[in-house]
Amino acid sequence: MSFFIRNQRDTRGPKRKVNGASTKDSKSTASKSKKKINKKYTNDDNESIGSTDEEFAEEQNRNQDDFEESEEEQETPQEKRLRLAKKYLEEIEEEEKDRAEFEEGAIAKRLKEEYLEEKGRLRKVVADTYTGHKEPCILRCKDHNNSVTCVCISNDGQFLFSGSKDGSLVKWSLSDKRKLKSLKGKGKNHDGMKCIRCIAISTDSKFLVVGCDGTKNIKVFSPADLSHIKDLQGHRDVVSGLVFRKNTHTLYSASMDRCVKVWNLDDMAYVESLFGHQNGITSIDALARERAITSGGFDGTVRIWKIVEESQLIFNGHGGSIDSVKLINEENFLSCGDDGQLCVWGCLKKKPLCCVQEAHGKNEENNLPMWISSIATLLNTDLVASGASNGVIRLWKCGESFRSLQPLFDIKITGFINSLVFTPDGKYLIAGIGQEHRLGRWWRIPEARNSIAIIPLTQNQANT
Repeated sequence: MSFFIRNQRDTRGPKRKVNGASTKDSKSTASKSKKKINKKYTNDDNESIGSTDEEFAEEQNRNQDDFEESEEEQETPQEKRLRLAKKYLEEIEEEEKDRAEFEEGAIAKRLKEEYLEEKGRLRKVVADTYTGHKEPCILRCKDHNNSVTCVCISNDGQFLFSGSKDGSLVKWSLSDKRKLKSLKGKGKNHDGMKCIRCIAISTDSKFLVVGCDGTKNIKVFSPADLSHIKDLQGHRDVVSGLVFRKNTHTLYSASMDRCVKVWNLDDMAYVESLFGHQNGITSIDALARERAITSGGFDGTVRIWKIVEESQLIFNGHGGSIDSVKLINEENFLSCGDDGQLCVWGCLKKKPLCCVQEAHGKNEENNLPMWISSIATLLNTDLVASGASNGVIRLWKCGESFRSLQPLFDIKITGFINSLVFTPDGKYLIAGIGQEHRLGRWWRIPEARNSIAIIPLTQNQANT
């Protein structure tokens, strides 16, 4: 039985080959081949997906754009106008938001500067930006027949006021460079003022005050039309210096009677007197604090009057007469005199922080230091100027911590530089020029012209 079964299995014979291979082998080979092909396609698909991410994203964007374009094509004119209006409003809102942020930052910066300025701690480093000057504009008028002794500028920088030895007072327009109004000095046939020694204007341009020879009073005018308002009486000698406390109507006056007086011009009233100088006071200055600073001429002192504390600080320095003093800020000041020295001081030290001997050289005729007749400071910066009797105006840079003075450049004008003042923006330097010194007639420069020089200052474009 087993024999037949065994024979039956053996008699089946070999399976038919396809192309030289059996059917079973063919199926196996085909299956393997199919798996390989599928695997190959799968790998190729994966690779193509990985390599076409950017293309897919671009295609999506194109589809989105096509969709938006199709939506826009389907929009009615009203819907389109509404959509554009909304978009425009969104842009305006963004712009307003940016502008508000900018303005907020600007306001905060301005408030900070005002606070620091009030406290006397504001510092602006600008001297290095000044490179020179342009041709000065010379203002002359028939009213100033004698040397210009003093000048002052309104706080907005629009108007200039000048006084002369002949007693004339002139109002000028700085923008138009022309005379607006004038008052003639005292003459044979008319009343008027004699030699004007000092003038000052309040911060709000409400009051203009004048001190002149021939009277012990302070004359108060309206700056608008130079109409006379009142005379303030109290000094026992000629008034030699006037200054308003910043942003107030408090007036400080100095006189050759060695006294400083405080006035309230709102009430046109005298407040108090301050004593201490041993010689006639030659100049006075003040800023926002309730303090005044004065130079005492031949007593060789500069004094800071602490009005609220009812005390004074005394500074000794120059070898000769101290003719002028100017505040740089609430803590530092500049002084000059007939000894040719230019000194920078600090309120906390009784000696100068720095001194420049013979700041304008020597006089060739007598080999003495050149007399410095006027000084000016650009408030709360490191820029100062000095003018001498030889007609040279020199600009200086105050070094770090105000411990040095470095010359920047010179401006040559024929005549005595009797008065100097910067415009509030620092773009111009105004000089009062005369044939004679403002304090006397020791010698005369006949070729000089009694006039006012408006000097445009040049700055680096990157820093202006």
